[in-house]
Amino acid sequence: MKTAVIVFPGSNCDRDIAVALEQVTGRAPAMVWHRDSELPDGTDFIALPGGFSYGDYLRSGAMAARAPIMRAVTDAAARGVPVIGICNGFQVLTEVGLLPGALMRNAGLAFVCRPVALTVENSQSLFTAAYQAGETIHIPVAHHDGNFQADAATLDRLEGEGRVALRYAEPVNGSARAIAGILNDTGNVLGLMPHPERAFEPAHGGTDGRRMFEGLLEAVA
Repeated sequence: MKTAVIVFPGSNCDRDIAVALEQVTGRAPAMVWHRDSELPDGTDFIALPGGFSYGDYLRSGAMAARAPIMRAVTDAAARGVPVIGICNGFQVLTEVGLLPGALMRNAGLAFVCRPVALTVENSQSLFTAAYQAGETIHIPVAHHDGNFQADAATLDRLEGEGRVALRYAEPVNGSARAIAGILNDTGNVLGLMPHPERAFEPAHGGTDGRRMFEGLLEAVA
């Protein structure tokens, strides 16, 4: 499985996700710079990491969404290549239009950094196949702008189409309907605020995030 991690100025979780992907796949991912215009040939999976791309100027993810490499990411997603956006990566995915809604300032106007309980809402996607529907898992968050919002019609559509992948099982940031992660309409793009790469091995205090990558590898393989 050939993976790629997109790196923007201000990314700070690119190494974390690269380590996780190498451990699961046995192969180091390609680290793709934001100014590149193409992905490596045969890329099977793309990750947009957390951080503060372009210093979060304008809006979180707004400038990164216009980076040259995002045209290639958008084209790959349209072909069915799995794409995950974690934290800032989720913000980028909404800004580029691969996912609906927007990530706004946390309801408490404070940075939230702690493990949180999540409920697995959809266990049938590429990204959640290793979980059980209704299962409670624990994965850390670290964000200031993780408050997911969308209009009522969009929220109803996400719910009705089974595109809510993860939901907060406790108050975290004020997200509409406690949504923590959503899928696109074809199920190959996932955006989530929690960091599964930070719940990957026992030294992290938990391994619930590891199953996301292991399940994806099995599904894609």
